[in-house]
Parts: sequence; C-alpha cells; structure tokens
Amino acid sequence: MRKRGERITGLPSEIAEWVVSIEGMARDFGLDFFDTIFEMVGHEEMNEIAALVGFPVRYPHWHFGMEFERLQKSYTYGLHKIYEMVINTDPCYAYLLRSNSMTDHKLVIAHVYAHCDFFKNNTWFSKTNRKMVDEMANHRARTRRYIEKYGHDRVEDFLDACLSLETLTDPQALFHEKPPVTESAASEEPGRDFTVPRLHASKRYLEDFINPKEYLEEQRRRLEEIANQRRRYPEKPNRDVLGFLVQHAPLEKWEADLLSIIREEGLYFMPQGQTKIMNEGWATYWHSRLMTEKILDGEDLIDYADHHSGTVAQSPGRLNPYKLGLELFRHIKRRWDRGRFGREYEECDDYLKRKNWDTKALLGDEKIFEVRRVYNDIGFVDTFLDEDFVDDHRLFAYSQNEKTGRIEVDTRAYEKVKQNLLMGLTNHGKPFIYVEDANFMNRAELLLWHDHIGLDLQIAYAQPTLENLYKIWRRPVNIRTILAGKPIIMRFDGETHSEMDIEKEGTEEPESTGVEAD
Repeated sequence: MRKRGERITGLPSEIAEWVVSIEGMARDFGLDFFDTIFEMVGHEEMNEIAALVGFPVRYPHWHFGMEFERLQKSYTYGLHKIYEMVINTDPCYAYLLRSNSMTDHKLVIAHVYAHCDFFKNNTWFSKTNRKMVDEMANHRARTRRYIEKYGHDRVEDFLDACLSLETLTDPQALFHEKPPVTESAASEEPGRDFTVPRLHASKRYLEDFINPKEYLEEQRRRLEEIANQRRRYPEKPNRDVLGFLVQHAPLEKWEADLLSIIREEGLYFMPQGQTKIMNEGWATYWHSRLMTEKILDGEDLIDYADHHSGTVAQSPGRLNPYKLGLELFRHIKRRWDRGRFGREYEECDDYLKRKNWDTKALLGDEKIFEVRRVYNDIGFVDTFLDEDFVDDHRLFAYSQNEKTGRIEVDTRAYEKVKQNLLMGLTNHGKPFIYVEDANFMNRAELLLWHDHIGLDLQIAYAQPTLENLYKIWRRPVNIRTILAGKPIIMRFDGETHSEMDIEKEGTEEPESTGVEAD
C-alpha cells in the first residue's frame, strides 16, 4: 500500500499525484484492493492489449490479430474509444490512455480502484489465479514450442477446435476439488475377481455338493459378462465438458495440454462474465461518489458530467451493465438507509406508507459492501430488482416486431421484465450442455445432453460444434436435445450430419441438475 505523498515513477507527475491521492480517498471510503500499477499507453497499444483481453501476452492465434484489426478500424472511424483497462491479478495492472484529458484520468483512476476492490473481495473471484500474467506467458511459451515441433497449421487447426468449445465448462469448477481421473468402463480388465454368493455348508464334506465348482465358475462368468456389458460413464451428466475431454479424449500429450490451457483461461475469465453488471455498476458507483464528493472542481464539472452521462446512457432494447449496476447499488443503499427491508416492510400493503417509509436505519453502506462480497449478477438481479425499481426506472420488456422489423415495447409487467433479464443472464445466454455418455450405444461414441430450458439449439452453431468435438473425441459425437418440441439426437460421424427421433416413451431422462445460479 502506497503512502500519501509517495512518488510514483513512470507516470507524468500530475497524474502520479492524483493516483496516490485517489487511492487514499478510496481507502477512506472503505474500498480494499491489491496494490495497483498504472501504465500510460497510446490508443494503438491499448487496442493491442484489449485484443488480448487485458494481458500483455497470450498464446499465439489468429483471432487475437483479427480482434486487433476490428478495434483499430472502430477507433479510426470514431465508433469506440477504450478509456481504461484493468486486470484481476495481484498486484492489479491498469492502463491509462495517454490522450485522455485530466478529468478523464481522475475518473478512470477512481473507476479502476473500485474494480480492484471488487476483484479482491467478491466471492466469485476468490478462486481465480492472481498470478495469471505469469501463467499467460507460460501458456504462450508452451504453445510456441508445440508450433515449432508439430507445425503452425496443425497446432492452429487444433486450437480452432478447442476455442469453439471454450464455454463448455462448469462455472462451479473453480470451487470444486480436482476431480479424480476415472477409468472408462471399456478399459476395465475383464479378469477381475468377481465374488459369487455361496451357500452355507454345515459340514466341510458337504461343500462340494452344495457349492459345485462348475456352478460357481458359471456364475462368476455370468457376473463378469454383466459387468462388462455396456454401462454409462460418467455415472451422471457432467457439465465440465472440457475437463472431461482433457481426461478421457484420445489426445496426444501436446493436444491435451493445449485443451487444458483453453479450459484454464476460460475458467479464469468466467467470474468476469458472471459479475459484469455488478462489477461495472460497483466501479461506476464509486467513481461517481469519489468524483462528486472528493475530486471534482469547477473546471472538471462539465467534462465529467458529459462523459459520465455517456457511460450510463441507456438505449432501448439493450442492456447497459454500467447503468443497471449503478442504479441497483443506489437502490439498495436507499432502501437500507431508510429501513425498507424486513418482514414488517414486506407485509405493508399501504402504498403511501411504503412510499414514505424511513426508519433512519442508515445501513446502506454496510449493505452494499455485503452485496459486493456475496452475489453474482443472477443473485444480484433476482434479489434486488424489485417492482419499485422497475417502476421507478420505467423498465420494459422489448421484442422485435416481425412485420416492421422495429424493436417495440412488448410488456411493462414487472414479472416479465425480470424474467427476460434473468433469462439473458443465465449461463450468459448460452445453452446448458452436459456429457451424458462416453460409450454411447456401446461404441465409444460421445453423447452430450442439452438441458432444454425453453430455447432450441441454433443449428448453424450446433453442427460446427459437433464437427470440432469430433476432431477431439476422434469418434462420432451426438447431442440429445429438443427441436421444435420434438426430442431428437443430432449426430456427426466425421463426414455427415444426421438426426434421429427419440420416442418420448422410450427416453430415459437423466437426472437434471437444473438451472444453476452461476
């Protein structure tokens, strides 16, 4: 932790002074964060870092270069501008855009410290690797060695297949103990010793009469045959598809290593997707308070108001996580400051009494820090986006008019608005996919299961994904799902795609874990 007045090298003196000053102000408000290292970069370097998702180095792959070109063109045509970037490590690293005004630098520094507080204290980040900069460099070195040994095209083609599956991980995997490596049922040795039930012989000389050796041997062979018949593994649906493939797919060591790299980096970024609304809302809430209560002077006011309003601007039909998160934190603070919680308040049905309810509890700050620590986006929205919030902020559910193609208000009903928002947040809007059987039809084929929660798979994405799964599993792959209300199995055998109808009466539904609050 830096002391106030301590000099910082590598930054212009005025900015360095503000870094130290704002850090002290943030800590005075109760924010708690790792040491934060700021670096000044130009817009091109900022776009390079953004293309690598905040890290100075990543494993080599064409999609990073493609993203850099997209960001460069977007910046050139004035379509976007990245003001700051910060990554979840210890210490935290943050980048300031050299062309920003001093007002923007102050805002960004305050914003960054709040992000760092969230990274350090939110439960969903508690298991992430805080030394990921070093780990990313390690991943880069390993990938380069494989490219030198096996060829650029071969490695890149395999990475393409892996990256198309990077979201098929269990968000809870970081909180689980490392799963034991289990053997396939097909790999079990048939010569194991199977215990055959024996009848009790009261006299030793009766043993051969009561338990004939031929009979016992026949029973042992029968038990062995039953045990070696087709059995399902894993025993229950496994949501960590990538983890299962790393352990069980017939891959070479370098391929399994690359797949594990994709899985490890995907798990690192998972909490950021799970807390986008909270994280950006928390940072916006605190930069707003710090700027308006501590930092702003007369010459900063207009620029700050202009840029802050742009940050929280809301477009019809689109979710702005900065705006929603900011307003929800403000809503929570107002409620707990006024004592608008508890059984008595919830059971009050007098409109005017509820509207004017104020017990002077002043627990708002304590509550928002508790929320910051415990929740992710789904729990945050589900718990605190109430009917009063929807009415106050005039939130609506939108849909596209099929005739005009325009986005229009579909409903103002509170339940529908909240349901639509939670549906988009659940699993980041992606389907729930599980490994159901790795020995499907007793042919070592892979069977996945799509836990259908109301939305069909998109064929344009499902079929290429099956093709990439085939590259990893090296055997035909299948996925059980529902399309247009009809249960089917989609299959790719290495050459062609096919579909097979499933009779509802004959389909045994695996045990569902349901929709988890990620």
